[in-house]
Amino acid sequence: MNVHSDENSLREITRRHLFRDCRLGLGAIALGSLLKNEQAQAATELAGPLTARATHHPPKAKAVIYLFMAGGPSQLDLFADKPLLRKHHGQQPPKEFMEGKRFAFLKGTESLLGSAQRFAKYGECGQELSHQLPCHQKIVDDVCWLNGMKTDVFNHGPAKLFINTGSPQPGRPSMGSWVTYGIGSESNNLPGFVVLQSGPRGPRAGASLWSSGFLPTVHQGVPFRSGPEPILNLTSPAGVTRDRERQFVDAVSDLNRLKADVVGDPEIQTRISAYEMAYRMQSSAPELMDLSGEPQHVLDLYGATPGKPSFANNCLLARRMVERGVRFVQLYHTSWDHHGGPTENIEKHLPEMCKDVDQASAALILDLKQQGMLEDTIVVWGGEFGRTPMGEVREASGRDHHIDAYTMWVAGGGFKPGLVFGRSDDLGLSVVDGLTHVHDLQATILHQLGLNHARLTYRFQGRDFRLTDVHGRVVHEVLT
Repeated sequence: MNVHSDENSLREITRRHLFRDCRLGLGAIALGSLLKNEQAQAATELAGPLTARATHHPPKAKAVIYLFMAGGPSQLDLFADKPLLRKHHGQQPPKEFMEGKRFAFLKGTESLLGSAQRFAKYGECGQELSHQLPCHQKIVDDVCWLNGMKTDVFNHGPAKLFINTGSPQPGRPSMGSWVTYGIGSESNNLPGFVVLQSGPRGPRAGASLWSSGFLPTVHQGVPFRSGPEPILNLTSPAGVTRDRERQFVDAVSDLNRLKADVVGDPEIQTRISAYEMAYRMQSSAPELMDLSGEPQHVLDLYGATPGKPSFANNCLLARRMVERGVRFVQLYHTSWDHHGGPTENIEKHLPEMCKDVDQASAALILDLKQQGMLEDTIVVWGGEFGRTPMGEVREASGRDHHIDAYTMWVAGGGFKPGLVFGRSDDLGLSVVDGLTHVHDLQATILHQLGLNHARLTYRFQGRDFRLTDVHGRVVHEVLT
């Protein structure tokens, strides 16, 4: 069967009928529209749905690496020294500080919990760091510190959805999906949006965190596993040669294009792209995941061990992906949910989490800087919310979820290095200066990628949707 011949014959018959019926010129208009649409569709198919495309304004960055600390790191034990909190340890918080506050588990009788960590100020910027993050001292003047973060949602799954998709309900596109929808990807052999995971379990809300929602599914995040087979069923069956695989992919793509011409479903284009990408990744993905070729001093910098799954390996993989043109790489590391008790407490488990991520997070910044990649790569570090100044009544020390004042940091891509932006009150309950809402951070990241968050929309069920919903402002104060 000659697929292209049959397809051209069908189009030729359509054109003849249109010309025959063009008595008053109406058919000619329809034909012109049809040919224009065909040309546009052909150009899209030739380029592919993930081809890099023009931005709304000149970008400062071209890629994002998002280090997501799932569970909510305690800013009061890592980034914000509060001497007054230690002074009033064990006392009830002042009522005026608590007005309008919402918490997930606190009953209203809990007392203030002063941090037992040792703090000092580092770098020219003077950012406070606890002794649990010694490697962060090396990058303190390379990152922009957002100490006035605020979100709206205090339960894990909805809060993760909120910071990733702009909504606490599932079904919306994730930030990585919006980015690849807006500006495509620079990689021909890897997905535009890749997800890497480490830690004892997957993040709450699961795959909905990297879903493409109502956007074409070509924009959804692709989870990579560690090891020689990063994606299941990617390897060709035994006895199938590379040339035979190429013939199969071409034949299926031709049939799918015929179907797309008939029904006009954009998901068919996604299917075509998926087959083509899978074929290319058969060679590109295993090569990408093999860290054995990295110099030993680079492996030592990250604390990475080839073949051993870890957050450190994932940070190094993120750098390798961005080098190869991947647009958005998101790393999830669990679990930072330190409420207290035998398995999630500040005394034992917070230091373990810090040990897992401190060295590799700092190494990623240092490596990108050394490679000349930091200036156009945005690196984000943080969780879905922070932790409360009040402790929970449990067997060991822990804190509840806190949405009104916490810390994240951002580096590269035109964010001001060594800037400490935002401050919470003396107890860490509310932001008193430099408030940055989750929607503001989303808008600012898109801005640095050359995208206007108010113009990056997609019409679905009669409404134009966007990542920031109807909110968000670009925080120009943190940009160069």
